[in-house]
Amino acid sequence: MDPIINWLLSGDISIVYQTRRDLLSAGLDDLSELQQKIETDGWGRRFLNKRKKDGHWGEGFYAPRWSCTHYTLLELIGVGIDPQNQKCRESARMILGCKLGQEGGINYARTVKYSDVCINGMVLNILCYFQMRDELLAAIVDYLLAKQMNDGGWNCQYFQGAVHSSLHTTVSVLDGFDAFLKNKYEYRTEEIKAAIKKGIEFILVHRLFRSHRTGKVIDPRMLRLTYPPRWHYDIVRGLDLFRSLDVPYDERMKDALEVLLHKRRQDGKWVLQMKHQGKVHFDMEQVGKASRWNTLRVLRILQYYKSSEDLL
Repeated sequence: MDPIINWLLSGDISIVYQTRRDLLSAGLDDLSELQQKIETDGWGRRFLNKRKKDGHWGEGFYAPRWSCTHYTLLELIGVGIDPQNQKCRESARMILGCKLGQEGGINYARTVKYSDVCINGMVLNILCYFQMRDELLAAIVDYLLAKQMNDGGWNCQYFQGAVHSSLHTTVSVLDGFDAFLKNKYEYRTEEIKAAIKKGIEFILVHRLFRSHRTGKVIDPRMLRLTYPPRWHYDIVRGLDLFRSLDVPYDERMKDALEVLLHKRRQDGKWVLQMKHQGKVHFDMEQVGKASRWNTLRVLRILQYYKSSEDLL
């Protein structure tokens, strides 16, 4: 077996599970058994053990970053926890009790009357992954569809006069819509598919990381390999989303894919180049070291786009 695959399979159970699922096309029985182990072993167990008796992590829904309930549930989704995990479902269900903002959407804030678009994209992802069935999901979908901007993306600063979308906000909304469709919710699905198509085009117009006006890099941090992404956009998150959405290869992806290829070390691995600052439960990997998360994610992106012309 390939030494890089062997290295991935020697990692945390969540890495093993996703390696077998995404790179080795393991059967459902094998995958189900591996996924069940995530809640009793490794990183998944450590996250669950941080959960308080009241069902929260940290100090509540959104404090502190990144050890609050909101981001911990996203990390558990990231490691591949079983969607039927009882503790996660109980905590996800608590989100349904949050108030709505002035224009719709979940609003964690106590002092700001407007909901945050990025947060609502992530909330939709959480609620759909854990298969919540509540009329509030329709309210979140209504809010997100209403806040799509003319350029096809979304921006959390819409209520402050923003007229151009943000890659950060757009990728979070698309993640939420992706989870909504994959879990077979039926509300406004054709409109969601149309919104996804426009959002994909918005990212592609920017070649995943460039100004559509000047061609310059929007933010060098978008090219740095990190995990977990939190609310931040980067090219791995963007391309991995495209893979999940079954977006066919487009020439405008080429720059980002070439960046990933150039970042591969001689030993065939990718490193963790940075992490987003803030309080965490624990570090899964160390900055500057070979990263199983990044190696796994880049390999599944490259595998998906391996037939791309003149690229791989």
